Amino acid sequence: MGKVRIDKWLWSVRIFKSRTKATDACKSGRVTIDDKTVKPSTEVLEDHHVGVRKNGFNLEFKVIKLINKRVSAVLAVECYENLTSEEELNKFNDWFVGKARAEIRTKGAGRPTKKDRREISGYKEQYLWDHFDEEEDG
Repeated sequence: MGKVRIDKWLWSVRIFKSRTKATDACKSGRVTIDDKTVKPSTEVLEDHHVGVRKNGFNLEFKVIKLINKRVSAVLAVECYENLTSEEELNKFNDWFVGKARAEIRTKGAGRPTKKDRREISGYKEQYLWDHFDEEEDG
């Protein structure tokens, strides 16, 4: 196997939960190969350096093996080398751990429904993106 689409490879090695999310990340300019922004159809080769901005983190990987089918996490880690800096890996701990308040729900409201949980999750994800984008801008 000589070439694989970058969106398919990112999904196959479990960087993204779905291929659609990998494709959307490529379309929005959050994926680079050798410091060049790429489209979802761009083909990745072995030894390429792939950069991914995901949830406010700048992840870096070196492609070791090309695969185009999703595999288990154990097999997936053998397909890339994680080059993400220690500082970037600790960003979550520095920013989040110990700073968050417990979530408050009004008394008698009961458990959140599936729809409520999705809305809460979407809000949190958007908040993280907005917060990290502000930090990167200045």
